[in-house]
Amino acid sequence: MKIRNLILAVGLAVASTSALAFGCPKDMKAIDAALPNAKLSAAQMAQVKKYRSEGEALHKAKKHQDSLDTLAKAKKILGI
Repeated sequence: MKIRNLILAVGLAVASTSALAFGCPKDMKAIDAALPNAKLSAAQMAQVKKYRSEGEALHKAKKHQDSLDTLAKAKKILGI
């Protein structure tokens, strides 16, 4: 019974990590799609690009929650 619960817990942990991993690319695509038509100041545009780049680096480093948090800052500036 304990082994079954352990396997279930590990499976849920892996599934939740995978779900977060798939959110990062979706957010990056949304930012990329919004950038060409965005009416932002130069400073805002620089910040969005910085957050977008940092989010991608965090995603590649498998720090998905940090990536999502960083990409959310870019999306907020873009209004998406």
